[in-house]
Amino acid sequence: MPRQARLDVPGSLHHIIVRGIERRRIVDDDKDRDDFVNRLGEIASDTDTIIYAWSLLTNHAHFLLRSSEIGISRYMRRVPTGYAIRYNKRHRRHGLFQNRYKSIICDEETYFLELVRYIHLNPLRAGLVSDLVGLEHYRWCGHGVILNRSKQEWQDCDYVPALFGKMKKSARAAYREFVSEGVRQGRRPELVGGGLVRSVGGWFEVKALRKTGERELADERILGSGDFVERIIKESSGHVRRRFPDFERGEQIAQLVKEYCGEEKVNVKELQSGSRRQPVAQIRKRLIRLLVEEEGVTLAEAARQLGVSTSAVSKSLGRKLGESHASQ
Repeated sequence: MPRQARLDVPGSLHHIIVRGIERRRIVDDDKDRDDFVNRLGEIASDTDTIIYAWSLLTNHAHFLLRSSEIGISRYMRRVPTGYAIRYNKRHRRHGLFQNRYKSIICDEETYFLELVRYIHLNPLRAGLVSDLVGLEHYRWCGHGVILNRSKQEWQDCDYVPALFGKMKKSARAAYREFVSEGVRQGRRPELVGGGLVRSVGGWFEVKALRKTGERELADERILGSGDFVERIIKESSGHVRRRFPDFERGEQIAQLVKEYCGEEKVNVKELQSGSRRQPVAQIRKRLIRLLVEEEGVTLAEAARQLGVSTSAVSKSLGRKLGESHASQ
């Protein structure tokens, strides 16, 4: 079954998770960590993307961010792609990240602070630091930035404390206590995905809804109530497809293909020649999903950029060609 397209509404809150392919490492040393974090911040500044919380671990990373007018896909395309190119060259590796990062639009009123706490406690849960004092001084997490233990000019370090009070010192102390109280809550799996079970708080609540006959709209891409899900789907309908303005469409798509091929060390001309060599075919398949499902490119344009027929693109996505044309 084809994966659903990304949802995005400018100004929406996203919990993003990127993972290494086959759960492999995405950083080997501090140079890699600094490179990843610097890129995260530079592109956030370039794209007006606001980052409230983040943590970089060994084989994955979490971000809590607010999307700008350009949308979440363009930001997230630039962050891992550029980093992976340098990482793979430095460590003589091929491939780095899972093909599809996880993006969940979250109901800010209900989940904002819970997500900040969850994301910032990840290094402690993963054993990268031994206690909360160590967490405050862990350089690759936004927790210490909020507490003024370290500096990252691109991180919004005022919004979170302001939710705890007007005076910075007391607000930071209250935030610190809030994070401390979250340690005993464990891994909080309900905060790493959308859908009905997570949005209503677990199977107990789902069963209660069934007993009363109540119905709640849910979507795996959204963490929030039925009303929130309905609103986001309605608002995002105009943003999921056609992210590229017409005047720059072809150029932007070509650049994306070039960057992706560079990361995977595949020759663009070979890719566009229709080559069926296994590595090339796999890259083409991933690019089809990236272009069509994440960037809203038409099947015909994706086919033109990748050197295959429209029917081949449709088949790769698991669609019938008539259905594919109707959806464009």
